[in-house]
Amino acid sequence: MLMPQWQGGNKPSYILGAELLAWLAPENNNHKTVKVPVSYSEDMTLHTEEGILGGIVGKNQLLNQLDAATHLIEAYKPDRIVMFGGDCLVEQAPFAYLNERYNSEVGLLWIDAHPDVATPEVTPNGHAHILGNLLGEGAPEFSQKVKKPFLPKNVMLAGLVQTTEHESELISRLSISSATSAELKDNNKPILDWISENQIKYVVIHLDLDVLDPKIFRSLSFAKPLSDKIHTRMGTMQLTELITLIQEVSLLTTVVGLGITEHLPWDAINLKNLLKDMPILKN
Repeated sequence: MLMPQWQGGNKPSYILGAELLAWLAPENNNHKTVKVPVSYSEDMTLHTEEGILGGIVGKNQLLNQLDAATHLIEAYKPDRIVMFGGDCLVEQAPFAYLNERYNSEVGLLWIDAHPDVATPEVTPNGHAHILGNLLGEGAPEFSQKVKKPFLPKNVMLAGLVQTTEHESELISRLSISSATSAELKDNNKPILDWISENQIKYVVIHLDLDVLDPKIFRSLSFAKPLSDKIHTRMGTMQLTELITLIQEVSLLTTVVGLGITEHLPWDAINLKNLLKDMPILKN
């Protein structure tokens, strides 16, 4: 599935990032590609819309697009789903569907520099609520659409850098397993043990590319050219470490879902904008 959703992080640049991900992925005759319609126009401005726990940027558009993704999935009823985003919220429909399809026997491996368990009281950006939604927390307008929330013991956070007080409270309260990139530097034993100890038969993998070290992978929010220094939590995982982790997990259990999100290919985005303004290409 291709879902170039941008409203969850309020960054239209996610659109090209999602489309490039789908284009770069190897072709496979066993896969059918379906695109989820997403609202966008160059003059579109998002507003913070009031919700149950607080304001959410672009709330109604996000809910409409969530419903569109859900309807497409229910029409095809796939056994496995790969989702190319877009912001992280694109994963709610496919992951909720797969957890229901496999009767809550699904583990959720969350590879991300951030846990995404905020509520609208903490931040109005929907992509920061997604894991909370899948656990039955997060933003109520969205979490109530998850028919079978993931069991906390079936969730593993991988690649976290540092958690806020709110994030730490929820992770502790729900007893969610976690491992930092530093703890996975030498081997992936914490994650492989989590799979074995909880008898995880199936797994879905969330991959937010911001888990990667921006010094070696530049298509990230943190690495925008000529931008001011960003004072936020940046990933430190290396590409070789990431692919080794996914390969080892794939050998131990059945991967039924994968979401890749937050791809911001700045050079391609800037080049596209340059070409757009060339008169000979416009006429």
